[in-house]
Amino acid sequence: MRLPEGEARARLTDHDHGILCTVHPVRGADAVPVAYAVEGGSVAIPIDRVKPKSSERLQRQRNLAADPRATLLVEHWDADDWSRLWWVRAELRDEPDPDPERMASLGHRLAERYPQYRDRPFSAILVLHIVAVTGWAARR
Repeated sequence: MRLPEGEARARLTDHDHGILCTVHPVRGADAVPVAYAVEGGSVAIPIDRVKPKSSERLQRQRNLAADPRATLLVEHWDADDWSRLWWVRAELRDEPDPDPERMASLGHRLAERYPQYRDRPFSAILVLHIVAVTGWAARR
C-alpha cells in the first residue's frame, strides 16, 4: 500500500543507509550505497576519508555537477516475512553551494548519527534538497 508522505519521510529520516542514484552522462543511472542524514528539507551525504578513494572528486559529485537530479532509495527486506517489506524513494536536487552554517549543522548531524564520523573524517558533504518523497509498504 502507498505510504502517506509524512510516514514515508519518517522512514527516510529514521533509516540509516540507502542507494543514491545520480545520472551519468554516458551510462545513465549510476547507483552507489551511502550513509546519510536528513535535516529539515535536505539530505546530507558525507564524502568521507574513511574508505580509500581513487580520486579526490567522486563520480557522484561529477554527475551532480552535470545534472542536479538524484534519487535516494531506502528499503527494508525480510526474507521470512514479506508483510514487513517497505521502500521509500526521495527525489532530490543538488544544492551546490550551501552556506557554512548549514554545512556545520549537517556535519554535526552526521557525527551524531554515525560513530565513524564523530571525528568528522569527511572531506565534503553533498547537500541535496528533498523535492518529493514516495513510498510503499506491505502493511503499515
